[in-house]
Amino acid sequence: MGDLDAHFRKFRRELSSGTVSLALLAILAAADEPMYGYQIAKRFERNGDGVLIGKQSALYPVLRTLEGNGLLDSHVEPSDSGPPRRYYRINANGREALRDWTSAWNSTRDFVDTALEDVK
Repeated sequence: MGDLDAHFRKFRRELSSGTVSLALLAILAAADEPMYGYQIAKRFERNGDGVLIGKQSALYPVLRTLEGNGLLDSHVEPSDSGPPRRYYRINANGREALRDWTSAWNSTRDFVDTALEDVK
């Protein structure tokens, strides 16, 4: 059973690695204002029940990568209740990537759903 558990954990990690970026862009695209990491993590928890990401700290490298790739803008603001917070907002390049990635996701999801239809 241990090998099956290890294979499942590996599969789940690989599955989430590509979809976390898509979900982050979607969350930020739907937001009315910039969001900081903790807010984004709470949205993941509320909407995904831990499906895509295990630990809140795992979001930050993805956010930095998306920003480094020119898909997000960020700025730092002081906080009354702790250290300064970095706020993220999707930009025009991010919205374009979100459209493209959503199309790719939909095609992939449809293919997998079709492949799994006859599995019992």
